[in-house]
Amino acid sequence: MNGWPPRPVVRRSSGLWTMESTLTRCGLGPVAGVDEAGRGACAGPLVIAACVLGPKPHPSLARLDDSKKLTEKAREELFPIIQRRAVASSVVVVPAAEVDAIGVHVANIEGMRRAVAGLATPLGYVLTDGFRVPGLPAASLPVIGGDAAAACIAAASVLAKVTRDRMMIELDEELPGYGFAVHKGYSTAFHMAALRELGPSHEHRRSWANVRAVVGARENSRRFDSDEADAG
Repeated sequence: MNGWPPRPVVRRSSGLWTMESTLTRCGLGPVAGVDEAGRGACAGPLVIAACVLGPKPHPSLARLDDSKKLTEKAREELFPIIQRRAVASSVVVVPAAEVDAIGVHVANIEGMRRAVAGLATPLGYVLTDGFRVPGLPAASLPVIGGDAAAACIAAASVLAKVTRDRMMIELDEELPGYGFAVHKGYSTAFHMAALRELGPSHEHRRSWANVRAVVGARENSRRFDSDEADAG
């Protein structure tokens, strides 16, 4: 199999469920969707989720959409509904240190493999958000903007986003001052100001250029202070 589905007539009326419905009609179900949260953050983990929904819409998931388009309240309300309605779901957390060690793209691809492997149901097809993921246990298709195009990817995006947001809120209590509960580890002006003042924590990704710059500046400052002290 070359990984590409047959070409049936796509019924647009299915909306966000169009891709799952089409693949299922071709005998390629169940269909899993995979997405991540935290790829662009400079602090905190990378979280990847995989989710299998039924091929038909359910009224309780009528508000389902790309997690970035939903309010935090809407995501929190959808989270338990997705967990109940999903045929199967799986969430993988990749710590910041591992992201640094292997690189964010490799961490993302490996996390997607692990998330799919964690699904407790045989798969007919996998839809990934944007990236081709080799080594999956079923045929797959990368979908650009998939979290706004396929229900199973949108559901995975909500599971990943809510899981990561909750982790960042907990980190805010463990590491006060950085504002993790507000910006969730992304490079906002407030976060960068706190990073320069406090220095990087163990949750900051040292491979990120802005974090490296702060580390370098603080090391230069310490050397300067040491030289000044020696000269005095």
